[in-house]
Amino acid sequence: MSTTGGTADPPPSSRIGSSRGDPLAALGSLPGVAESVEAVRKAVDRVYGHRIMRRRSNEITSEAALRGARGSAALSGADWALEEVRRRTDFSGEDEARVMGAALRLTAEAGQLLSIWRQSPLRVLARLHLVAAASQEDAVGRPRREGETAHEPLIELPLPGPAEVSGRLEGLSQLIIQGSSAPALVTAAIVHGELLALRPFVSHNGLVARAAERIVLVGSGLDPKSVCPAEVGHAERGRAAYLAAFEGYVSGTPEGMSAWIAHCATAVELGARESTAVCEALQRGAA
Repeated sequence: MSTTGGTADPPPSSRIGSSRGDPLAALGSLPGVAESVEAVRKAVDRVYGHRIMRRRSNEITSEAALRGARGSAALSGADWALEEVRRRTDFSGEDEARVMGAALRLTAEAGQLLSIWRQSPLRVLARLHLVAAASQEDAVGRPRREGETAHEPLIELPLPGPAEVSGRLEGLSQLIIQGSSAPALVTAAIVHGELLALRPFVSHNGLVARAAERIVLVGSGLDPKSVCPAEVGHAERGRAAYLAAFEGYVSGTPEGMSAWIAHCATAVELGARESTAVCEALQRGAA
């Protein structure tokens, strides 16, 4: 359970280079980021160049969605075997089942929100939380209010207050609406990291942050068919590596930001590798 009372720093993206113009572009010039971007491009190209993608891309997309949801849920405490996710039809009841159900719903919903994201990212985030929570309670689909806390089992950093959350969400929204020359990987990493740092909702913040990362990667055209699920890679690298990289984001230092972007890049690469393996299995007739 996260606690309130800490004072979070300004958005890390605003502390790297000038805050005017295109602040995300400055992050793209950090040491190692260009190499991460190039590695991701090659991994994505490898999947899209596979002969199976020309004939059965819908199957690859569906499988990537399932595996991505499983990976995101694992980071939020529901680390189920893929076959259990595939077999299960009822995701009500115990906590882990509800987390898995939320992850599956978010993955399905994310693809429906691409056209809205660039015009109204805050509206999309509210919708993602509503879908994840699957509840009509007052706290669903809106940022936290004074006195409300956020349950996020993975993150134990001090929780920014509602006023700061509002200001930083607005700043993030403006960055997205204005657009950036920064690579899609950089934008996706910043969106993911900032939402994880803010934990703007009372619940499901990690799931929403990873769904938003997916939206950026798909909507940017880097992964238009959504076959390179970063969630798979985040889960494969494990919770400890995820948290260590996230601490770099929160630090706001050039080294920390580079480490977080590199971590997100590796996650996309691993997601691409997973889908490449699925393509190979389909080609062999094994799936």
